[in-house]
Amino acid sequence: MAACLLTAGRLDAYTPDDPVVIQMVDRGLRFLEQQKIQNPGETVLCAYAHFKVEHDESNEVVKRGIAEAKMFAATVESNPTHKVNYEAAVSVLLLCEISPDRFRSELATFQRYFEGHQMPHGGWGYHGEQEGDVSQTQYAILATWTLDRAGFKLQYNNIVRTIEWLLMVQDKDGPWPYKGEIPTRGALIDQQRTDHSMALAGGSSVLIAGDALGAWGNTTLDVDPGIVGLPKAVKLYKEDPNASQRKQVKVPKDRMLKAVKYMDQWRANTPLKYGGSLEFWFYLIYTLERYESFLEIAEGSAVNASPAWYNDTVSELKKLQDNDGGWSANSYTSPAVSTAFAVLFLIRSTQKALGTGASATTIGGQGFGADVSKSQLVGGKATTQAPAKAVTDMLALLESDDADKLDGKALAENATLPTDPVARSAQLDRLERLVRGSKSWQARRVSAKLLGMSDDLRVVPALIFALSDPDDSVRQYARDGLRFISRKFEGFGMPDEPDNTELRKAQREWRQWYKTMRPGYVFLDGDS
Repeated sequence: MAACLLTAGRLDAYTPDDPVVIQMVDRGLRFLEQQKIQNPGETVLCAYAHFKVEHDESNEVVKRGIAEAKMFAATVESNPTHKVNYEAAVSVLLLCEISPDRFRSELATFQRYFEGHQMPHGGWGYHGEQEGDVSQTQYAILATWTLDRAGFKLQYNNIVRTIEWLLMVQDKDGPWPYKGEIPTRGALIDQQRTDHSMALAGGSSVLIAGDALGAWGNTTLDVDPGIVGLPKAVKLYKEDPNASQRKQVKVPKDRMLKAVKYMDQWRANTPLKYGGSLEFWFYLIYTLERYESFLEIAEGSAVNASPAWYNDTVSELKKLQDNDGGWSANSYTSPAVSTAFAVLFLIRSTQKALGTGASATTIGGQGFGADVSKSQLVGGKATTQAPAKAVTDMLALLESDDADKLDGKALAENATLPTDPVARSAQLDRLERLVRGSKSWQARRVSAKLLGMSDDLRVVPALIFALSDPDDSVRQYARDGLRFISRKFEGFGMPDEPDNTELRKAQREWRQWYKTMRPGYVFLDGDS
């Protein structure tokens, strides 16, 4: 249904796990690490993009962002700045991504701010103005949705007001404007300053608000726990503390989808092509990823790992990336902000926040990816015609929902990690995600064994986590891997079948050892 962002010739097929994309993202992060950013809001946005990829709270980019976000929280109500709605919103995104519990006080302050500064008609805008601003409303409702996912109790009637305002200020031809004029006679009118950025911002806002009301089903059943690139095999349950309040308000979902589809018709008839002069192109592509990700769950569509709009934009970003790893093409956003938006687009940041969402029941049995083209389901059992000779040949199988049904031939004992640094790093990332979160004992066993054979210090926290796995073999592979990587072949005395005291003691001592190797490392709650 969605129109492509760009027109292109031959389509390359990309996903966020593609080595080309991973390398682009990595170069973008290294660029952000070299920037001396003066603007506090930009500092927080760059920190969010960096943490969303590497989840490293000790990184200097992230540390500066946390400090600025906490400063915003201390001053947001007493001394709001011109761009306070954006600054408060990205602060919510960053602090919720790191730890909604640890930063609960700051997040509660931001929640009070957004509730207290919502305009009477339901939108948000610049202080002192009466018109609602669709761009600022998008970020305010995104922050509100993020707080909702973190368990904060919201005033859901306020979200209904936002939806009603958005539906009123939609342009008569389908897009949304920069600032919305409320019609006096009920019917949609000709709005001023409509463009693709605002069309997507308005459509995203409707879909985000609809999800906050539960219009698209329970999309919290399969969310990202903060591990980059969550495999499909991971299924997490998160209790909804606001379920009863959410049920008390409602906007017909058909009404919201009708508005979104009307906007998409306008997009289809108004193609956009980057030519080096689009003023907010990087802002636009980040909004595009958000819109398309929410649209998937709103329509109940199967998750598309490599949609045309993503492939087109990745191809364009490849051409535009500078030699230093950043993006500074003609745009009103600074190179640091443009780079942060590009990184968030490339990693499909909204899709990570949503997991597979409401589409979770529709994605099974769609195959195993390009790396294992000879694999197939036979009688409900995943099989491959030949043993996997490299890790890449088995990862897609291990990340599938049917990993426990794998034919043993798919998991070669002598599979090895690649020597290419980029490919190796990407595969270690995937193995770490599996050992931390896969519901498949088979996937966790293979991942723990391969991580232990990697001889790479970076995987130690994941192996320490795996010491408490419910599967005996996973625990033993993790223990033996830690002994090999550390060259402490006696380890810390953890037996094959430890009791809880022995297990916790081993984890504690391994963490202490690791901090002697990397003193700045911060073990998060999920590492222990």
